[in-house]
Amino acid sequence: MSKIPLNQNVYAAAKQRINNILNDFPYFYVSLSGGKDSGVLLNLVIEEAKKQSKLPIDVLIIDMEAQFNHTISYIQDCVEREEVNAYWICLPLSLRNASSQLQPKWTCWDRNVSHWVRPLPSHPSVISDHAYFDFYNYAMEFEDFVAGFNQWYQEKKGGLCAAFVGIRADESLNRYKTIKNVKKSHFKDYFWTTKECDCVYKAYPIYDWKTEDIWTANGRFNWSYNKIYDLMYLAGVPLSQQRLCQPYGDDQKKGLWLFHVLEPKTWEKIVSRVEGCQFGARYSKKQGHIIGYYKFNLPPEHTYRSYSKFLLNSMPNSLSKHYKSKIIKFILWWRKQGYHHIPDFDDKKLESQRKVPSWRRICKVLIKNDYWCRGLSFSQNKRHMKTKDKKKV
Repeated sequence: MSKIPLNQNVYAAAKQRINNILNDFPYFYVSLSGGKDSGVLLNLVIEEAKKQSKLPIDVLIIDMEAQFNHTISYIQDCVEREEVNAYWICLPLSLRNASSQLQPKWTCWDRNVSHWVRPLPSHPSVISDHAYFDFYNYAMEFEDFVAGFNQWYQEKKGGLCAAFVGIRADESLNRYKTIKNVKKSHFKDYFWTTKECDCVYKAYPIYDWKTEDIWTANGRFNWSYNKIYDLMYLAGVPLSQQRLCQPYGDDQKKGLWLFHVLEPKTWEKIVSRVEGCQFGARYSKKQGHIIGYYKFNLPPEHTYRSYSKFLLNSMPNSLSKHYKSKIIKFILWWRKQGYHHIPDFDDKKLESQRKVPSWRRICKVLIKNDYWCRGLSFSQNKRHMKTKDKKKV
């Protein structure tokens, strides 16, 4: 049974969930990003796997090149552990760049560029050979690679497989929905699992942990962790906002400025590596800047509608077509709700709650470079990513 007693703490609950997976799945791996959550999860799984004599454990690391040196040092320490058998992936993958409309995607470890943020790591577990995986295509989408790896891993092992993922529901609404989604397929009655493909399930044993729980565990059990978090704390970043991932994404770009403060030498390389990085860092740091929380002044003699059209006409053609298709769907949906005319603006509170349409909402999406148009109530999905790739945006 997957039910956890209400009086049980999250540490004991996570151990029970991990043991459930170890008992039910003959094969498993831990996804390690180098962040605080996946680091704690790695230690928890090692603890329980050791009790069941299931060491070493497989660990998947997808290295996205533009990362803090502290993160790579921490990953290096993890793969050196005798309890770990790592797949350290350093392959060209296509990633989102929300800092530029001219280069809305970038490719980590791209062989067609003159320099990288850092050289390839030299550890024996590093996989940089493009022919290593039969499913791999050059510069494929990150999400497609993960799906392909899961299928490859299952075929290699030949049995039921689990992928431990260190996400917590309190970090974002999307992560909460991943756990809460009642329509998804899961293993047995383990609602904290998600079916990925045949014979492969993702497991989220620390989904109910808080940020404070992560740091309590690190302190109490003297677990090693990525020291970049210490620098973030000294820089005044609240614990709840300390996150690590590829720096140019729609949400992640708000932390670009930290590279400049915490690792200046890394920052110099990042600026010259990906277009729009300097702009993204400058205008995403604080509330009120145009691609952060995007409060901006409308240019003279423009309405939000006319300025939106001006922005669309100034974009590359393929990108403009993408936004126009979303805007048309947005307008048609609201027309069915009785809005035969989209107002230039409406009540700000209702707009922020997405209860009314307006050209101001559309304009903010364009200003923010919100590629997936989340501000218009759209979301990213696999079909969108495939379409985007076909257009070579």
